[in-house]
Amino acid sequence: MSISTPAAPSTDAPGDTHIIRRNPQQPSGMPVSRYAAYPAVDLPDRTWPSKRITQAPRWCAVDLRDGNQALIDPMTPDRKRRMFELLVRMGYKEIEVGFPAASQTDFDFVRMLIEEDLIPDDVVIQVLTQAREHLIERTYEAIAGCRQAIVHLYNSTSTLQRRVVFDASEDEIVDIAVQGARICVKQEEQLRAHHPDTDIYYEYSPESFTGTELEYAVRVCNAVMEVFVPTPEKPVIINLPATVEMATPNVYADSIEWMSRHLNHRENVILSLHPHNDRGTGVAAAELGYLAGADRIEGCLFGNGERTGNVCLVTLGMNLLVQGVDPMIDFSDIDEVRRTVEHCNQLPVPERHPYGGDLVFTAFSGSHQDAIKKGFDALERDAAAAGVAVDDYRWEVPYLPVDPKDLGRSYEAVIRVNSQSGKGGVAYVMKTEHKLDLPRRLQIEFSRVVQERTDDVGGEMTPAQIWDSFQQEYLHNTGPVVGTDYTVSHDEQHGHDRIEAEVAVEGEPRHISGTGNGPIAAFTDALSTIGVDVRVLDYHEHALSSGSDALAASYVECAVDGEVRWGVGIHPSTVTASLRAVTSALNRPTRR
Repeated sequence: MSISTPAAPSTDAPGDTHIIRRNPQQPSGMPVSRYAAYPAVDLPDRTWPSKRITQAPRWCAVDLRDGNQALIDPMTPDRKRRMFELLVRMGYKEIEVGFPAASQTDFDFVRMLIEEDLIPDDVVIQVLTQAREHLIERTYEAIAGCRQAIVHLYNSTSTLQRRVVFDASEDEIVDIAVQGARICVKQEEQLRAHHPDTDIYYEYSPESFTGTELEYAVRVCNAVMEVFVPTPEKPVIINLPATVEMATPNVYADSIEWMSRHLNHRENVILSLHPHNDRGTGVAAAELGYLAGADRIEGCLFGNGERTGNVCLVTLGMNLLVQGVDPMIDFSDIDEVRRTVEHCNQLPVPERHPYGGDLVFTAFSGSHQDAIKKGFDALERDAAAAGVAVDDYRWEVPYLPVDPKDLGRSYEAVIRVNSQSGKGGVAYVMKTEHKLDLPRRLQIEFSRVVQERTDDVGGEMTPAQIWDSFQQEYLHNTGPVVGTDYTVSHDEQHGHDRIEAEVAVEGEPRHISGTGNGPIAAFTDALSTIGVDVRVLDYHEHALSSGSDALAASYVECAVDGEVRWGVGIHPSTVTASLRAVTSALNRPTRR
């Protein structure tokens, strides 16, 4: 049926079997008349629809500026540093680190990065400033002494803001941008008099580009470039932000191709995108805008940012990977990326967020599970027939666009798809009856245990029976490796912990020792000295009670001999609880 076909009264007789050809929807009563369609771009010879993405763009991560300003609880200096270090490890080479003229915290953070020499030689920091003299001066104070920096100048150009915010003419707004650019150049000259080795690059954004007439947007950008004078050695970044996403992605792409054709000095311009996600199509807008001629994309990990967020750099990068294009960014430990982002932003990543959410590789449907299993079987057969390892063979499995292992994930969520039934009820009983707030993947694992035992005995398991199963599965301190005593010390000089532990291995007392970044890492290091290979993948803890007899619960997800499983420890000491959780994971197969 056609979506443009108007609804018409049905002439079918009652009881007729037919294909419905009319749209059965009725008028909603919503105030449609208050809104108007975004104007289309007159570009009949557009070229972007027939293009393909064959290489990654230049990336710029703006988590520390655009992302940070949108947080309920803005990042502390420690959280800022942790985010910066994550972005560097992942491979981002351009990182917007703040708006130093607008915040003392941002100013101090930029100074810390420079003075403590935390910026790698191949990473360029970017700082944002409005086109106002005192703010620009403060910005250059912040970056004094750095090896290289991008000064990102912006002012709003949209028709709406010109009218209701600034009450200014087109010429007046152009003058604001040009005067700001001139002040930047003047400040650069003064900075280089004291720091001649500093390289300054420029970026200009006509903020609210999507609400700006294209002819006017290109006029402002060209006027700014006449001041910055782009060259092959020092190109200028022209950033075209969808500060508010106002139209379908194809319209944004048309506007990018139009701008690319009309900008002066195009060969010396790095055309950049900065999509937001107000309509929920930020990723599509970025991808189509890149096809339309852009060279660079700004965004945030997992789409943090004002209102509905900036475009998600994880989704963009992984979308390239699954098309066989190297994103030039390392997503091989997606859970660590997510944990760090959640810690720094103090916001959760949704369970169904593409590529990074807890449930993105989990199928609840039985037919999906069957197809996935057959896909894995076929993959192994095809790889063997081709004479290559499965991990090197082209990935093709139904319902899984990417191999979870390539992101540091296991197949546990995939092979436990039937265990989802009853997970919510089991988790509710454990929390309400025993104050145990099980992590989601542990909920999935334990619900499978409950399901197996329900199948064995039949009928319904009571809360008491569920608790008994939990104790038997996770809390009985028996098995081939049992910890009896330990001592943990901290080495201030080297910044790590050391553990001396007494354990019983198959009943034989052993003394082991190890070091690591925390007691758990030190304990797993010590276990490796006796041939026990365990790697901690995830860790959670919380208090079960308060007061002098308070107990702590620790949950540890471990990889043991290639198998992923959880362990649980409960003890007044959080350290003891965490170490018991590790041995719980080690010993569980022997208790089943």
